[in-house]
Amino acid sequence: MSNPIKAFAGVVTLPARAAGATAAGTARTLRDWSGGDVDDWGCDTQAVTRAFAASRLRWDVAVGGTEHLPRRGGALIVTNARRLSLAPLLAALAIGDAVGRPVRFVGRPDIAPIGPMLQRLGGLLPIADELEGALHAGELVLLGAAHRRDNARTGEIDHALIGAAVAARARVLPAVTLSAPLGRAARVEIGAPVTRSRIRRGPLAELELADALQRRIDELLVECGGSFAGTLFDWLPGAGVLRGVFA
Repeated sequence: MSNPIKAFAGVVTLPARAAGATAAGTARTLRDWSGGDVDDWGCDTQAVTRAFAASRLRWDVAVGGTEHLPRRGGALIVTNARRLSLAPLLAALAIGDAVGRPVRFVGRPDIAPIGPMLQRLGGLLPIADELEGALHAGELVLLGAAHRRDNARTGEIDHALIGAAVAARARVLPAVTLSAPLGRAARVEIGAPVTRSRIRRGPLAELELADALQRRIDELLVECGGSFAGTLFDWLPGAGVLRGVFA
């Protein structure tokens, strides 16, 4: 007769074993799907290229304002974000393809399997130290504002992450990301760098810069047409129901 304690222990540890097997399988899939060659930030250029090619099946993205970006050196791009639109990822892929250099994006979770997958696509943890390190290393980084239901105005911008750009003395640029509800058209427009009229020290510097960025992104939304917007699910059957559920 089997030992009931061992049998119970097997039942208890079954979910953990299953989760481990799933994570291992996901890791193998990621290695097979990508080239398996990652940079110092865990980004795989082949995976990024394939992800952008896949995104073009849904969106035809036009990118403007790339002349404002430095050819070399780090810069922080801050964009609006609408719920379920994947705006930071879409914008990072599109800008990276337009300028021919990797664009990291802030906001990957530190959990498997989503975290490692987004890291392969250039995702960074939403931690000021990691963002500052990337900017010091000369990387282009994209940060999304807080998600909103529409593009009437920009969501709140995390001033602590803006503080990382202040500490790194990196250029900070506003941007808007817009997509059409029923069509393939999408647009990423980068504005001129936001500069401060006076140099402050301490937390007021990052707060003032975050406020200035929010105002400038709002202006860009008006200039570009904020109603020209959609979500990831707009092309799926029953999209209206999905929007009602996730709004």
